Amino acid sequence: MLLAGVLGLLMGLVMGLTGAGGGILGVPALVLGLGLSMTQAAPVSLLAVGAAAAVGALDGLRHGLVRYRAALLIALLGALFSPVGVFFAHQLPEAVLMGLFSALMVLVALRMLRREKREAGPSDHGTASWAQKNCMLDQQTGRFAWTAKCSATLAALGAVTGAVSGLLGVGGGFLIVPAFKQLTDVQMRGIVATSLMVISLLSLIGVAGAFHAGVRIEPLGWVFIGASVVGMLAGRRLGSVIPARALQVGFASLCVVVAAGMLFNALR
Repeated sequence: MLLAGVLGLLMGLVMGLTGAGGGILGVPALVLGLGLSMTQAAPVSLLAVGAAAAVGALDGLRHGLVRYRAALLIALLGALFSPVGVFFAHQLPEAVLMGLFSALMVLVALRMLRREKREAGPSDHGTASWAQKNCMLDQQTGRFAWTAKCSATLAALGAVTGAVSGLLGVGGGFLIVPAFKQLTDVQMRGIVATSLMVISLLSLIGVAGAFHAGVRIEPLGWVFIGASVVGMLAGRRLGSVIPARALQVGFASLCVVVAAGMLFNALR
């Protein structure tokens, strides 16, 4: 029980510090730390990630940072495609799932380590130029201009995020945050808040599907979930004190180490 609490606290802490990406540590913590299988760990991780993300999303809504229409569209498409991922998760061997998860963690680590180039422009936070953004904010209303291109882009993002979430039991923040930075001119605080809302919705929908299929969470899992929420609150407090680059390098290094552990476990 104590180990479950410590691991949940650490996952929530990293999630609060990195904005969203820490949720990818939930499954490895449950598999390597508590000895659960990938299929057992997925619903526990999703509920922990969803509950922790909901805390951040509510805070974002309170400050008017969440692009809630975009979040609802991404979550809707994610909910439609999440069962596809769940289906394949139950068809694939455990070793294959662990291998896929390890590869995903390495990709996340590489993205975190790559320094972004900044260009002057209305948003001044992404790698694409202002004219290349698929979804632009209306300069008068401050809301998205809902063109066909913008709607299709966000819908596609939701579909991919939902499928990956169902397959590997992750929230999807590591996909949503960089995609939003590349494809929209929303500022970073708004991106993180919107991402957290999508993660909370997708995770809770995924958990509901797992419960419907007969999956049950053991007391150990509930301890992990509760601790992750506490960690999220602490992480959001500490995030303003620790330099962003130090967080990126630390998180990326942790991802590589955990990926190696998952891969070793899969090969064994």
